Amino acid sequence: MNYLKYTQYVYILIAVAFIYDGITKLNDPTTNAWLSFLIAGVSVFMFFFRRKFSKKFDDHYKKQ
Repeated sequence: MNYLKYTQYVYILIAVAFIYDGITKLNDPTTNAWLSFLIAGVSVFMFFFRRKFSKKFDDHYKKQ
């Protein structure tokens, strides 16, 4: 179960990759970069969501 603490950082790596992808697509007028930025935003949201609930579960198990 300890590996679940580190999987939340995968979302940050995904966000960085899609931000890079979006920036490179901005220079090309034939492609749409907004989907990459949307996926990056969802990844950042998932990072904070998983982080919040990870702390919540840790606090719950420490009380028991």
